[in-house]
Amino acid sequence: MTNPRVVIVGGGYGGIAAARGLDDVTDVTLVEPRETFVHNVAALRAAVDPVWAEKIFIPYDGLLSRGRIVRDTAAGVEPGHVRLSSGARLDADYIVLATGATSPFPSRMDVLDRSEALERLREVRDALGRAGKVLLLGAGAIGLEFAGEIAAALPGTSVTVVDPSPAVAGGRFPEEFGTEVAEQLDALGVTMLLNTKLTAPPEVPPGAVRPFTVTTADGDVIAADLWFPCYGGEVNSGYLGEELLAARQPDGRLAVTEHLRVAGQERVFAIGDLTAVPEMKMARAAGTHGELVAANIRALIEGGELTAYEPFADGMALTLGPAGGVTWAPEWGGLLGAEQTAGLKATFLLERFEEALGVKP
Repeated sequence: MTNPRVVIVGGGYGGIAAARGLDDVTDVTLVEPRETFVHNVAALRAAVDPVWAEKIFIPYDGLLSRGRIVRDTAAGVEPGHVRLSSGARLDADYIVLATGATSPFPSRMDVLDRSEALERLREVRDALGRAGKVLLLGAGAIGLEFAGEIAAALPGTSVTVVDPSPAVAGGRFPEEFGTEVAEQLDALGVTMLLNTKLTAPPEVPPGAVRPFTVTTADGDVIAADLWFPCYGGEVNSGYLGEELLAARQPDGRLAVTEHLRVAGQERVFAIGDLTAVPEMKMARAAGTHGELVAANIRALIEGGELTAYEPFADGMALTLGPAGGVTWAPEWGGLLGAEQTAGLKATFLLERFEEALGVKP
């Protein structure tokens, strides 16, 4: 008897966890357009540190011992098969959708090849080295972490963060979290302008070093010579076939059951940022989704009980440069400061993903 065929679309945090969990009992095909796995959690450190730029790209070569990786993208997915951009068709007994979402470069890479991504990161470091005043638009996790990384790596550079929200990270966490973030960024020399809107975005392209000014709704003028957007992004769900579109929400995410099946489907699952699960979209959640879906597909194959997913409570470990950061972790008692957070994220758990991807020590 042949093994069940599983097609996993997307090789990010959730996709690799699902693939690894199914490799021994199914014929796994992982569809991923990127040359290597990208450890996005450390991408903003890589934008200022060339050592980390080399580390965040991890080969897929050791992930699967029995399955295969197809470097391609999904052009259309229906229950039972995946049609690729190359024109190939992959028939499947089970499908796992793990295509995630985009976010602005350099928080995620906007090119597929490792060499091109390294060049893009080198260009960012070069631009930051030549800029005297950097403007970041957005005080969510991306903007805050990027501000901390720039200020720590380039203490002579002026960094200003602008956001229309009155609170950092959209006010999802207790007041003491925002207070600690603000104090650490202030100590690094970062200027935070919350509750502030611009009348128009900068006329200069993001990432280009060129003097410009922007005006706030209150009439204040901000001068800078480099800027980056740190907000926005889209869910990657444009490949869905007609039968799966019924589960697609207005924001592009997919409604899923407690077992992470796509709503209305028995053998199509969705994981990670793609899902409408009510929780923060974090790498650890995506990895947990992948492990749970692998266990549930095994249960369907072997006749066992399915496991329901319990969403994570809101939490965040926010780095603010190598020596700083703030963590909100209810399971650990609440707020953790700079020393504890820096210790927690000293390696960005790189070793865990190198092990998962079969990198030899």
